[in-house]
Amino acid sequence: MSNSCGLLTIQKEPVPLKSIEVELEVRDHVATVVSTLNYENKEDKPLEAVFVFPLPGDAAVCHFSAQIGQTQIIAVVKEKQQAHEEYDDALSSGQQAFLLEESEQSPDIFTLNVGSLPPGESASIRLEYVTELAVQADDGLRFCLPAVLNPRYQPQGSEGASVQVTSVPASLVPYSLSFSVRVSSPRPVSKVESSSSLEPLQYVNTEQTQATVKLAAGHKFDRDVELLIYYKDAHQPTAVVEAGQASAEPGSLMGDPVVMLSLYPEFPQSVMSSLASCGEFVLLLDRSGSMDFLMSGGKQTETRIASARDTLMLLLKSLPMGCYFNIYSFGSSFQHIFPKSVEYSEKSLEEALKIVEAIQADLGGTEILEPLKHIYSQPCIPNQPRQLFVFTDGEVCNTKEVINLVKKNSGSHRCFSFGIGEGASSALINGLAKEGGGHAQFITGSDKMQPKVMQSLRFALHPAMEDISVTWDLPKGVSVTVLSPPITAIFQGQRTLIYAQLTGLSSEVAEGCVTMQYSLEGHPSQNQLHFTLKPAEDTGLTIHRLGARTLICSLEMEERYGEGNEKVVELSVHSGVSSSYTAFIVVNKGNGEPIRGPLLCRHIPTLDIFLKSGLMSFYEEDPWSSIIGKSVKKKVKSVFSRIGKYFKSVSPQSDRKQTSAETFACSDAVIEPEQPPPRDPLLQLVSLQKASGCWLLDPALAAAVGKTSDEVENTKPPSVNQEVWATILALIWLHGFKMDAKQEWELLAMKAVSWLRAQSACEAECVEAGNTLLGCEVQRNVLGL
Repeated sequence: MSNSCGLLTIQKEPVPLKSIEVELEVRDHVATVVSTLNYENKEDKPLEAVFVFPLPGDAAVCHFSAQIGQTQIIAVVKEKQQAHEEYDDALSSGQQAFLLEESEQSPDIFTLNVGSLPPGESASIRLEYVTELAVQADDGLRFCLPAVLNPRYQPQGSEGASVQVTSVPASLVPYSLSFSVRVSSPRPVSKVESSSSLEPLQYVNTEQTQATVKLAAGHKFDRDVELLIYYKDAHQPTAVVEAGQASAEPGSLMGDPVVMLSLYPEFPQSVMSSLASCGEFVLLLDRSGSMDFLMSGGKQTETRIASARDTLMLLLKSLPMGCYFNIYSFGSSFQHIFPKSVEYSEKSLEEALKIVEAIQADLGGTEILEPLKHIYSQPCIPNQPRQLFVFTDGEVCNTKEVINLVKKNSGSHRCFSFGIGEGASSALINGLAKEGGGHAQFITGSDKMQPKVMQSLRFALHPAMEDISVTWDLPKGVSVTVLSPPITAIFQGQRTLIYAQLTGLSSEVAEGCVTMQYSLEGHPSQNQLHFTLKPAEDTGLTIHRLGARTLICSLEMEERYGEGNEKVVELSVHSGVSSSYTAFIVVNKGNGEPIRGPLLCRHIPTLDIFLKSGLMSFYEEDPWSSIIGKSVKKKVKSVFSRIGKYFKSVSPQSDRKQTSAETFACSDAVIEPEQPPPRDPLLQLVSLQKASGCWLLDPALAAAVGKTSDEVENTKPPSVNQEVWATILALIWLHGFKMDAKQEWELLAMKAVSWLRAQSACEAECVEAGNTLLGCEVQRNVLGL
């Protein structure tokens, strides 16, 4: 190599990518992201740079251009094979070309090829995408700039080539990132929080409806850049009409106006306060090697698998009597506790918890498809709606195949998904929930897993909305074509988005109305939204592009059942929005002089969260070269086996395990884990609750509430039995000392109250004595008694 100075890859090759500049503009709940990638060739030969990077799975990539010197060239969308041929032809003839394409296996991975960059020349690549921001439990809007791309695990025997990812540890990412944000909304912006360090929020106007913020200098590529944006008023239903593109043909998607409806249905409190006492709860847990990594990139001492164990315990304790449940785990193989779902009882709960406490991240890869197939092959239990909870930090190459399987079975269950840690595939997590009629959650940064999971459990226990329909009332001569798929799930406090094309809309100011109807526990209900049909100003084509992306995703799903992809290609080319069947291509014909010399290829590295300091200790010099082609110790093998084809020496087949319940946690041959840290007092108390909802009066309970056995026993009112006294003490302790974690224990407390009511106990005397003992002042009505 002639030039070894400047930025280098882990293989000591120069890196042509020097910096990434990201500008984020948030308008209410829609984000427009403009990324500029600056390249420079400091070698003495022309080169091709290949950069594989993540984007949000539902992003609509709508612009791609290259700036070479003073010349800007804008790319066009073409059918993928045609784009590849034009790119290859350009390079072979000595021309410059730039290619951007979405992975066919997963819509959250893109590959950017910068071809024939001459020695000493620079190029700036600009790409733009728009995306919707998800509403969080605390009404915050979540934006994530994916900075972590972990190699995707390719299951044995799966078809298609996986995306080649070149990854390095965070400390060796050889380019810089700048990130600036502008937020505007009809409502005041109250705050912006982030998992990364931000400069102070700056308000642009006195109404505080516009604000700017920047990523603080010195960002380390050790996590995704996550933002939470909060407005001062709760989210309200809105409708925004966007005018069509003047140059597009009237009657086409881009030529007609498009409306975006944001609905926040409100349900009767009497219905929402009642929770189901039935259901089949199937919990599917990732036990691949990477689940042994620390939460939040190393800030917390708890591993992902340890947090998952605590979460499963909390979730199991919160299930209602009368339901059914089972727990699956997966890696290179899968296991289940029971041959089929069993009725929730003290016996089945104790058996499950005993196994959950022993589970480890020891199952190798991330093969999620087979356990899902097994779950769906099990017959549903009459009058017990199936609720599937999926916990994974994983990245798989067959994302679309997995989501397709969930969609095919969406009529028999709801799927709630949880992405754990940095780099979890947004396409996989969001896709599972969207097609399964459930809800998606991401646990990153300093997030606790438990409250997010309990929110989803509450969603699962709420009555399901049935017979959901949407009707439109529009002026005469105006017709509507809905671009969004049919609505299959509505949750309290969560946004429902609908995109629709409006044909025949005149310039006269008029009003439209949309009505969402549904049945809730047999009672018909509806929500209405009246809106103006006057197009909004300054939205550009953002809503058109989001609508086009929504329709493209639906068509891609349909195409998998049929033949051909002509509809997707036509819509993608017409709208200028990416799809898995098309690519952005731009060729710089320049001054006609061909670029001479052999073409070098440089793969731009991204951060792999697996190659951080905790793992680097195994390999002091070069973690990649130390693995490829060599035998790997068992512990390291379980960590890296999920990376699949990138580590040729690791074969998931070699770690196949039986799928019987007896081997779920290798309970007969478990290597004793290291002494765990002291358990959280809340989890300690929760672990003592019985399936029925009560607590027993014993030394463990006394210790959990911070008292001795004598203190607890001697203050018990004489007329009250021990279980009632213990249960009331536990409830008082929760309300008196753990109100900040109420979302975590609220469901199991409701179960305890139901048990107490069935005992016809003397509650007033107990509550008074309990308050005196624990030093609290919790009223009976607060406890729910």
